[in-house]
Amino acid sequence: MSVPHQSDVLIIGSGAAGLTAALNLAERFKVTVLAKGGLAEGSTAWAQGGIAAVLEPGDTFESHIEDTMIAGAGLNDRKTVEFVVEGAPRAIERLIELGVPFNKEAGDLHLTREGGHSHRRIVHVNDATGWAVQEALLHAAQSHSNITLVPDMVVIDLATSKHEERYSGAGNVWGVYAVNRATGRVELFTANATILATGGAGRTYLFSTAPRGATGDGIAMAWRAGCRISNMEMMQFHPTCLYNLEVKNFLITEAVRGEGGHLLLPDNGYRFMPDFDPRAELAPRDVVARAIDHEIKRLGLDYVHLDISHMGAEFVTHHFPTIYEKLIGLGIDMTREPIPVVPAQHYTCGGIVIDLDGRTDLPGLYAAGECTQSGLHGANRLASNSLLECFVFGEACANHINEHWDDLPPPPAIRPWDESRVTDSDEEVVIKQNWTEIRRFMWNYVGIVRTTKRLERAAHRIKMLTDEIGDYYGHFRVTPDLIELRNLLQTADLIVRSALHRHESRGLHYTLDYPETLAVAVDTVLVP
Repeated sequence: MSVPHQSDVLIIGSGAAGLTAALNLAERFKVTVLAKGGLAEGSTAWAQGGIAAVLEPGDTFESHIEDTMIAGAGLNDRKTVEFVVEGAPRAIERLIELGVPFNKEAGDLHLTREGGHSHRRIVHVNDATGWAVQEALLHAAQSHSNITLVPDMVVIDLATSKHEERYSGAGNVWGVYAVNRATGRVELFTANATILATGGAGRTYLFSTAPRGATGDGIAMAWRAGCRISNMEMMQFHPTCLYNLEVKNFLITEAVRGEGGHLLLPDNGYRFMPDFDPRAELAPRDVVARAIDHEIKRLGLDYVHLDISHMGAEFVTHHFPTIYEKLIGLGIDMTREPIPVVPAQHYTCGGIVIDLDGRTDLPGLYAAGECTQSGLHGANRLASNSLLECFVFGEACANHINEHWDDLPPPPAIRPWDESRVTDSDEEVVIKQNWTEIRRFMWNYVGIVRTTKRLERAAHRIKMLTDEIGDYYGHFRVTPDLIELRNLLQTADLIVRSALHRHESRGLHYTLDYPETLAVAVDTVLVP
């Protein structure tokens, strides 16, 4: 067993939330950041859209707050929404200081508009904002002597009081156990404070815009350690993912609709969104995704068309250079023809319960970004509020750790990982089979439109797989694939349990058995 690695603060995840926290802590503390794969492989780099902030004359915080509350179907926590919205302009300023080259027009920041927003308030770097943000944050982190970035570390579980050499039931979190991809060995990382910034759980679904690593790791680990998890039934499906059998999960940004794109039926070119909502293509994502899902199922289609060719070639290539290049490579010219699109899982609105300081239920454990349920998104995330949440809460975690450092004791001696009773697996096919099965039944039974019967079917499958995977986990040496499968199943279980618990349709949770929305919005909170 290798020597434990110790630092002041340990951060799991190298995306917007994790690196923001690291940069805000590194002036005072030694910070270690673990990435599951490459340092830029998380969801942040994939974010095409932009960051919402009140910057336009005539726009107000109140208006951004209202838009967020309306999209979230009233399930949001207003205090959190105010906290994040009011922190947005400052977050943009700091990103500009870090060198993020936001688009400008006549010297001012160029603001675009997306579905659900009443004003133009999305700052962006063409249609690849996330990549530019990731690059700037990573460059700043790599240049800082107090930040150690460790790629290819797959975290298994949190190290808590029960792993202390002198067992304690205090529930403190002292770090994590992680598998080093290069050596296959389990290493122990300890710290006074640990921040989970592990992203969402999109890979629980067959079609998802999330990167391969979005397997709900932080959510599953926090649940196993004793944190409450909330609103996991609120899975956002992005209405427009490219339909292409060669290319999985390429997103066609919301801004294509924001800048005048129309959704059409492939056979006759009929524009169907006005039939579903007066806001047509600019309705919130849940409305648009359900409308597309309805038309696909009603007509037995594989996809619908998204067409912006009527805006002219120069406009299209200027606004969407990345998407244009990608599609041309696939033989689709979006300046002259429509793009085939389908809905796909896109964002996890539920997660680990945190307060405005990013604190979880466990002492020493913080969380930020998509793995959390902060109260910002409610029953449906408003476009471009997600990167924003990462910056505001990444900083909030750092501020609280800075201000309360004396209350965060150093970690005691933690027991090494025990591999004395396991062997190497000769059954890797089991992992692949179970992974595929989970993603398929989650898509079919727990997708955009749900019924109690379908949810019960999913719950039944999960129960059978839990025994199977638990038995496998107990007998064989942990591998990255096994860790992800275990977390994927745990996350699927939390989603299904939450969905069965909500007897109404609200925001992203739409069930044919309870189509009405109840008068009072109540969070679904699961307690371990």
